[in-house]
Amino acid sequence: MKLLRVGAALWLVTFVSVYAWVYGAANFVRLCDIAVILTCLAIMRGSALLLSSQAVSSLVVDITWDLDLVWRLALGHHLIGGTEYMWDPRYPLWVRLMSLFHVAWPPLLVLTLRRLGYDRRGFALQSAIAAVVLVASRFVLPGENLNFAFRDPFFHRAWGPAPVHLALTFAFLAGVVYWPTHRALQRLLPAAHA
Repeated sequence: MKLLRVGAALWLVTFVSVYAWVYGAANFVRLCDIAVILTCLAIMRGSALLLSSQAVSSLVVDITWDLDLVWRLALGHHLIGGTEYMWDPRYPLWVRLMSLFHVAWPPLLVLTLRRLGYDRRGFALQSAIAAVVLVASRFVLPGENLNFAFRDPFFHRAWGPAPVHLALTFAFLAGVVYWPTHRALQRLLPAAHA
């Protein structure tokens, strides 16, 4: 576990430094990038609660990202979207390749939670984090639709005024992504010790 903590610290410093330099500090309002930071901190501290919250947040999202990337590589177009920046020549290739952390994150989360145990409070913590971040996303780089705070990823439209759209986006995340992941992790992993 000590080696994993050192690796998490090194990745955190590298990730934050490079992404801030290339993409700007506003990039850290993205739920997936917040998940990287919180996952690294959870590993460094040995926090089952924080790691559980990020597993709830990241597993489905990262696997979806992975599928979109593979689909684009195999068929030449995106399945869902979200990985378009991987082909954007405005950013250095080595920086874009750093985003392949999405491939390693699901096994990292599951294997680390096998050691620490899954904390069932992770669902509530991640739901609270997402609620705050979704509201903040309306004010940071609105043209980029961070965390789909302006338009959904499927129909590319707003679902009513800002409060309604944010509530529906949150309900989708909590009900369709977070809750089923939480239930699966509860069944498949040992419980964390208090």
